[in-house]
Amino acid sequence: MAWYDEAIFYHIYPLGLCDAPKENSYGEPVHRLNSLIPWIDHIKDLNCNAIYIGPLFESVGHGYETTDYKKLDSRLGVNKDLTDFVAACHEKGIRVILDGVFNHTGRDFFAFKDIQKNREASPYRDWYCNVNFGGNTEYNDGFSYENWGGYNLLVKLNQRNPAVRDYICDVVRFWVSEFDIDGIRLDAADVLDFDYMKALRHVANEVKPEFWLMGEVIHGDYSRWVNEGTLHSVTNYHLHKALYSGHNDHNYFEIAHTVKRLYETGGNRTDGLKLYNFVDNHDVERIYTKLTNKAHFAPVHVLLYTLPGIPSIYYGSEFAIDGKKDKFSDASLRPALQLEHYKEAREQNPCTNLIAKLGEARSRIPALSYGDYRELLLTNRQYAFSRSFNEQTAVVTVNNDDSDYVMTVPVGSAAEYIGALSGQKIAVSNGTIAVNILANSGEIWIPFESSMPASHVPELDKDILNTSASSAETSAKTLAETAPPNVCGTFEDGKIAGLQEAILAIMEKHGPVTDQMRRDVLNQTHHDSLINWVKSF
Repeated sequence: MAWYDEAIFYHIYPLGLCDAPKENSYGEPVHRLNSLIPWIDHIKDLNCNAIYIGPLFESVGHGYETTDYKKLDSRLGVNKDLTDFVAACHEKGIRVILDGVFNHTGRDFFAFKDIQKNREASPYRDWYCNVNFGGNTEYNDGFSYENWGGYNLLVKLNQRNPAVRDYICDVVRFWVSEFDIDGIRLDAADVLDFDYMKALRHVANEVKPEFWLMGEVIHGDYSRWVNEGTLHSVTNYHLHKALYSGHNDHNYFEIAHTVKRLYETGGNRTDGLKLYNFVDNHDVERIYTKLTNKAHFAPVHVLLYTLPGIPSIYYGSEFAIDGKKDKFSDASLRPALQLEHYKEAREQNPCTNLIAKLGEARSRIPALSYGDYRELLLTNRQYAFSRSFNEQTAVVTVNNDDSDYVMTVPVGSAAEYIGALSGQKIAVSNGTIAVNILANSGEIWIPFESSMPASHVPELDKDILNTSASSAETSAKTLAETAPPNVCGTFEDGKIAGLQEAILAIMEKHGPVTDQMRRDVLNQTHHDSLINWVKSF
């Protein structure tokens, strides 16, 4: 078990968040990176324990055209600023992963500049792929070369050249000694040479215990990259697509099929593929923008935090901000944000509150990091699965329908289960629990004896079992006022759920509650009508 097995990532695109100029003048450094220091406490408050930040090093524009791997981009500051930022993260127990753009460089990189100057006589002519002094480019260099993605701004390194490989490996060593980082995300890993990646893995094993290598891979068999010889993890674009389209299409079969296929690729083992799961990042539209029904923000993130893999939140998405991809620019996906504008979000924004609660649940329930995966229930609109580890079973239930849904699912041997997000307790009957999943929501059910600390779990009011009308009404009103809101929904939703639970508890005190009686209660969603129902007892 390594630190990254329990990681919850917060992803930062620093040039955007720090509002750096779009083009680098290579002038005097401006210490913008220091403005991220206050974000560390915010990230900690969300219960994230790792940061993926980048690109960070000197570049021409968006950061992926590196011109100096050993110098912090002057738009962000100087190297000491990065050293101090990593140290501040470590003080809070947060690991730091940097972006490693090792597939290509910018045209201002020293090796390319030397080729421009010395042409065939340059000792660096073989540092790049397919340099042809009989060709030309739109820059009128008098030679052509292989690029990445069709952009001559990004010059592809010859990764089979031992000199290039040695140089990049030394860069990794420098980053660890200079900044004390904990891992690297390899940009464009799906087009990196495999021997090149093996050399990087060898250095990763050398520089620091549990130094983590994660790669950007879009398509393909992820096990080609994730193994003992190359990378520890890759970006899970398969699940990314399934999570938003599976909700937009009301098709949980797509999500479940994707999860099953990935789990099988990892050998159906708890220590199989530990993929980097996300719902948005600096290259794709914000999840809040992509969702047709914005209320699906809740079940999407419940799945992000509970399915096999390592969850990641992209900066700002915890506030449910929009971000639509433009045809010729990704700037809208990488905005400048002022943390002070969101200082009340943890208490007032239900989506931010949900992310924090999910982070706490993930960090306190080992089965979500190490457990196996077993599908329990699947329809187009409802989905349940279990994660079991060390005799603890966590059951996850989600509902993408606009109506509540009662599902019965098998659980472990505990006598009682509790919702890690809501605090609702459910008795186990014949090895199952029957739970009402609110519309467009989800829950994580865990054995009560291994549940969250008492300070986190809201207890149901014991006076609710009093049979007098006045006491019942008072208790129900109290519960309605204090019940947690439906995750990423309105506070009123939480009141309704609280009153429904109050009525069912009182009914159970009077005698058996049939399925029809339960449905009658759960179908009543008007606040005043529920209060009058309580008064009627």
